[in-house]
Amino acid sequence: MRTQVGIVGAGPGGLLLAHLLQREGIESIVLETASRAAVEGRVRASVLEYGTARLLVQAGVGARMEREALVQHGIVLRFGGVPHRINFAELVDGRGVVVWGQHEVVKDLIAARLDAGGDIRFDVSDVALADIESKRPSIRFRHGGENHVVECDVIAGCDGFHGISRGAIPGGALQVFERLYPFAWLGIMADAPPPADELVYAHHPSGFALASMRSQRISRLYIQVSPGEDLAYWSDARIWDELDQRLVGPDGGFTLAEGPVLQRGITLLRSFVVEPMRYGRLFLVGDSAHVVPPTGAKGMNLAIADAAVLARGLVALFKTGDTALVDHYSEVCLRRVWAAEHFSWWMTRLLHRGPFDTPFDQRRQLAELDRLVSSPAAAAALAEAYVGRPLEHA
Repeated sequence: MRTQVGIVGAGPGGLLLAHLLQREGIESIVLETASRAAVEGRVRASVLEYGTARLLVQAGVGARMEREALVQHGIVLRFGGVPHRINFAELVDGRGVVVWGQHEVVKDLIAARLDAGGDIRFDVSDVALADIESKRPSIRFRHGGENHVVECDVIAGCDGFHGISRGAIPGGALQVFERLYPFAWLGIMADAPPPADELVYAHHPSGFALASMRSQRISRLYIQVSPGEDLAYWSDARIWDELDQRLVGPDGGFTLAEGPVLQRGITLLRSFVVEPMRYGRLFLVGDSAHVVPPTGAKGMNLAIADAAVLARGLVALFKTGDTALVDHYSEVCLRRVWAAEHFSWWMTRLLHRGPFDTPFDQRRQLAELDRLVSSPAAAAALAEAYVGRPLEHA
């Protein structure tokens, strides 16, 4: 089997890369260990930066998003029992963000890929990379009860933090930067309307809380818990009580409608980057190279930005032989990655209560939050980072 680009992983980064290359007549194969149903059912990130949403539309996979997604021009910071709105439209030239789940992006990309006759293999196993330093790297895998080898010009590792791609790079070739946070998020998806029209980030003495949404009738809600928390000890009633305390409080301000819990889970928070994002003919994309805490809503956006940068480089490589863009792939992507890492770390530090925080730390957080809502310059900096820099400046 032979292709130009072998893509490991059918997440938003891998699928978008395949789609962008296919539009330019460049062949690729996408290999995914999970089933199509599992891939399309992964409910993860939901906030698209302004530039990310524009890219999906320009790439021809944003029509359903334009019809059904929620466009938002601000967020709410709740602290001291009072909500404060950060108005993006006034601060960053009318730009906003789009609430559209990762699984919805993936559904549209898979449909576009299959409609165009592209090759996606779901339910593959025993995936392994070989000869990634050579001009003819290959991917070995098992599918349909048979062993296969696909020879490539380039491999894109888009298989996430726990995938095999990063591990195929020899030890010592990558520099690792990592921070683990001393708290986690307990998240639920509920069949209940969200408490506000925009995302609500709450700073509370008991810990952080976030009110998000998947639609106008489905809420996505989070509370800060300890990393070792046992989900079995959190009944629906206890979760709703804690959400009510942190998001609503005695002074009200929001209506927290309760409803059936459709999904629940605990997410550990981590910051992680490897440098460089390339080794030989293997290019790392998205979570295989970097992870951000979800507080800043950057994870899916970074994967899509990586894919856009790599697609431009590969188009130049295959069509003209120009290697300049692929040679600078890591450098270009890491500028955006580290900006997002900083923003996500800052938002996390600002809003969470650490296990060793003192009253001084809590007062410092409140002072910083007060500055954000009272200083147009501070609010504009937050809005600019949240909405995201243009992808053409990746």
